Amino acid sequence: MLTWAKRGDLRSGPDSAVNVLSHFEPIEATDDHTLKLLSYNIQVGIRTTKYRHYVTKGWKHVLPHESRTHTLARIADVVASYDFVALQEIDAGSIRSGFVNQVEFLAEQAGFPYWYTQLNRDLGPIAQHGNGLLSRIAPAAMEDHRLPGAIPGRGAIVVRLPFGDASVLVVMLHLSLGERSRVMQLEYVKRLIDGEDHVVVMGDMNSHLTDLLFDSPLAETPLRPADSVAPTYPSWRPSQALDHILVSPSLAIDKCEVLDCRLSDHRPIAVNLTRADKAPVM
Repeated sequence: MLTWAKRGDLRSGPDSAVNVLSHFEPIEATDDHTLKLLSYNIQVGIRTTKYRHYVTKGWKHVLPHESRTHTLARIADVVASYDFVALQEIDAGSIRSGFVNQVEFLAEQAGFPYWYTQLNRDLGPIAQHGNGLLSRIAPAAMEDHRLPGAIPGRGAIVVRLPFGDASVLVVMLHLSLGERSRVMQLEYVKRLIDGEDHVVVMGDMNSHLTDLLFDSPLAETPLRPADSVAPTYPSWRPSQALDHILVSPSLAIDKCEVLDCRLSDHRPIAVNLTRADKAPVM
């Protein structure tokens, strides 16, 4: 199977390189009414519960440890009930992960028929750092994008998902810590979604919501969050909302929650989406 998606015009439906676990039965499209999405920065399977663990457990970012597999198995239980999952800070198979592709591991454990690994920082056997996706829906198209920035190593995965009689363009990403790089990256994303009817932008954005909506290139788009947004970081005592799922007005958020999950230094955020023009009449 191919490692990377082909670049091209998503509207024309280029060949994608999403890996398929053949022993699971995929579905071709989700329910006409609801799409369950989750975004999760898994910190390469490291469970952090105190600030000092960034120092005392920092070696786990370089060397393998026996608890990582157990943590990943628990993460698989968390993500298993969703249609589509965006993952940040995964390892694609290096010393620290025991040469296990963590996206593939989660797909196997949680029964996702489609998965994809985006490698953004290739440090050889030391670390294979990137993003990932898990899907129960056969993507109509997919692209792998390198995001601009002062320091290379950030990326976005762009997927077109069937949703009833239409499709949703989903952009999954992990933005830079530096504000200048984030602005360049969001300008790039704005161009990606221009002219699309149904859009979702989701991931670890390293930004507060007010900055995204009012002081970034996304302010020039109609993207919006759920009515209420809870903090996602740090997982042991959340005080900052850094992980977001933003949608176009054509999509209605029926449910949004930050899960009480402390298997990483971030908590996962989840939404249930419906088509605004297909919302059931009460």
